[in-house]
Amino acid sequence: MPAQQKGTVAADAAINEVRLVGRVSQQPEQRELPSGDTLWTFRVVVPRPASAGRAAVDALECAAWTARAQRSVASWQPDDVVEVSGAMRRRFFRAGGGAASRVEVEVSRGRLIRRAGSG
Repeated sequence: MPAQQKGTVAADAAINEVRLVGRVSQQPEQRELPSGDTLWTFRVVVPRPASAGRAAVDALECAAWTARAQRSVASWQPDDVVEVSGAMRRRFFRAGGGAASRVEVEVSRGRLIRRAGSG
C-alpha cells in the first residue's frame, strides 16, 4: 500500500454523505430541464449554534432527481419539518450564454417529520 501524502485521504476513508433536519422554506418546485429530465428543488433551513454576529440559520439548496425522492418532496409545504439525506454535488449548467455552477444536496431519501402548524 503506498504511503499517503500529507493532506490526502485514503479512498476507502472518503465519504460524501449529508443528513439535514430542518424546515422547508418555500413550496418545492418541479422543473423540467432542457435535457428532458425533471427534478424537484427546495431549500431546507437549518439553525446554527448561537454565535455573536453571525447568521442564525443556513438555507441549503436541495435537489431531488430520483423518483423515490421526488415522491417524498412533492407533498411538502412551507414550514414542514423534514429530514433529507444524500450527497453534496456541484452541478454545472449553461445560463445566460455562459457556464454556471451551484452546490446543492442531491437528495436520495426524504421524509416528513412534522407538518407545519401541527405543533
